Amino acid sequence: MSEPCLPIRLLVVDDHNLFRRGLIALLAQDRRFSVVGEAGDAAQALIAVRQLQPDLVLLDNHMPGVHGVHAVADLKATHPGLRVLMLTVSENVEDLAAGLRAGADGYLVKTVNTEALCDSILKVWEGDSVISPEMMGKLVGLLRRTSPATATTGATPTAAATSDPLAALKPDDPIHTLSPRETEILKLIAKGESNKLIGRALGIAETTVKIHVQHILRKLNLSNRVHAAVYASERGLT
Repeated sequence: MSEPCLPIRLLVVDDHNLFRRGLIALLAQDRRFSVVGEAGDAAQALIAVRQLQPDLVLLDNHMPGVHGVHAVADLKATHPGLRVLMLTVSENVEDLAAGLRAGADGYLVKTVNTEALCDSILKVWEGDSVISPEMMGKLVGLLRRTSPATATTGATPTAAATSDPLAALKPDDPIHTLSPRETEILKLIAKGESNKLIGRALGIAETTVKIHVQHILRKLNLSNRVHAAVYASERGLT
């Protein structure tokens, strides 16, 4: 994957002026980013995207008028190639699901630390998807409630009783094409672990993990690690 063209042009959208200004000041200290504009609601954000054509929007959810999750599709339609990373206090899994369905490239809660936020911006710009670890479990739970494994994976009714969930899947499920190491990594992705933490857990380099993740996505015909986490959870690998 090619490196992003730096600095990444950012638009910060949040209705709380103090938080917005503080975030802008924080990001301005990082030479990888250039904050080209700000907005206090979705309507202002649409105008700013048209005029400024940023690379990535940091988007709050609960704002006056249109909520952030309902503005994602319009923002992306306004500027093809735009990335949208939601940054919100909302830990409501329905908000998370709505944002992802609308095309959001990531969803972070505002408790995220500075280093993780900056890393997430880079990952999203590189084409990855990011979700706060505390939200990943909620997303998996929602998907399990709404998408029974037997309907999506072809698992037999006795799948839950087996100690090896892979054994209960259809032989032609692409998950069987994964190597043992790739399966290990897929399980950790499903738990919301970053490449760095996966590398530490398995005693391998972060760059090696990244290569394995690319192989996993290609073999499973998935577009990003969020889809990979969903795929794994539906197959009982969590």
